[in-house]
Amino acid sequence: MAPTPRRTQVGIIGAGPAGLFLAHLLHRQGIESVIIESRGRAEIEGTIRAGVLEQWTVDLMNGMGLGARMMREAHFHSGITLRFNGESHHIDMEELTGGKRVTVYAQHEVIRDLVAARLEDGGKIRFGVRDVRLLDLDGDTPLIAYRTAEGEEVLLRCDYVAGCDGFHGPSRQAIPASARTEYQKIYPFGWLGILTEAPPSHPELIYARHDRGFALLSTRSPEIQRLYIQCDPQDDIANWSDDRIWAELHTRLETRDGWRLTEGPVFQKGIIAMRSFVCDPMQHGRLFLAGDAAHIVPPTGAKGLNLAVADVLVLSRALAAFYREGRRDLLAGYSATCLRRIWKAERFSWYMTTMLHRNEQETPFEQRIRLADLDYVVHSRAAATALAENYVGLPIE
Repeated sequence: MAPTPRRTQVGIIGAGPAGLFLAHLLHRQGIESVIIESRGRAEIEGTIRAGVLEQWTVDLMNGMGLGARMMREAHFHSGITLRFNGESHHIDMEELTGGKRVTVYAQHEVIRDLVAARLEDGGKIRFGVRDVRLLDLDGDTPLIAYRTAEGEEVLLRCDYVAGCDGFHGPSRQAIPASARTEYQKIYPFGWLGILTEAPPSHPELIYARHDRGFALLSTRSPEIQRLYIQCDPQDDIANWSDDRIWAELHTRLETRDGWRLTEGPVFQKGIIAMRSFVCDPMQHGRLFLAGDAAHIVPPTGAKGLNLAVADVLVLSRALAAFYREGRRDLLAGYSATCLRRIWKAERFSWYMTTMLHRNEQETPFEQRIRLADLDYVVHSRAAATALAENYVGLPIE
């Protein structure tokens, strides 16, 4: 005998930033939702990922009462440093954008805050589910079928489904292939990232272009720093000893004026590939995609989490208009509204990535163009302003 369907207004698949932010936004509008997540709570809170939050994202968290720990523990950066040809150039984003800045606060810390607040509010998160299927997406009450960690079969009837389950989740695949277009670029390089126990070497992020490849210096806390170097995405991390990593970081980051990088014990390292991806449209029937289920950006532009939050902010407003006024126009326009911002973020992330990375497939002419682009950015107020306003976050429409 089939189980009796349970009921909610919005079924959310995925307890990453998109799903959790959406649940909180809906809760504040009096809209009920249930989150289902394939991983356990400890896993989603323990997966260490960097995070750079745009100004409006920080303002949103504070406005929702979710930013107290962030404001105590995060790092607030008024600018970034671009480094090339052995010289450093400060981009004062706060001055160029009328007071906006970015906040360095790791994504898993954001998730911890959102999960704790969701559960404190009495919200529903079902961890460890499996065999998720989406049914009747073209009907008035779509169905999410799944099994609990204990093996119980559950049917969840919804008015709408939000697919916030990442690139490999079932939501995007539930849209017929003939009904979606996927755009993708695979970059011929990856990032080797490390976490190290060391004091900060610099007060802000450093983005460096070097003949040996890109490097990035960031921070996690006063005691822990995060650094990256460009590498072959197919390389084996076993080929990279700590000594080899530090040698590359020193070479790529140090300058003619004697600035030195501070070393420390490495306690985590790994290699990630880089790509850009967009699914169009981001909706089908009563299913709406958000976050990595719909789009991926290379990390160079620091846009991933912020784009996910922008998606669900648009979606929450559209759902609120439906439940309050019976309006469907904002839901119908969800994909088009989100994609305007997404493609601008994709452009900026591609721009930062191609400008700063050494690509062996490029001609010497193209490599010189990249250096000319950097030189233009650091010597033109107009160019620096364009970079700064994209980096701190374009206005929310």
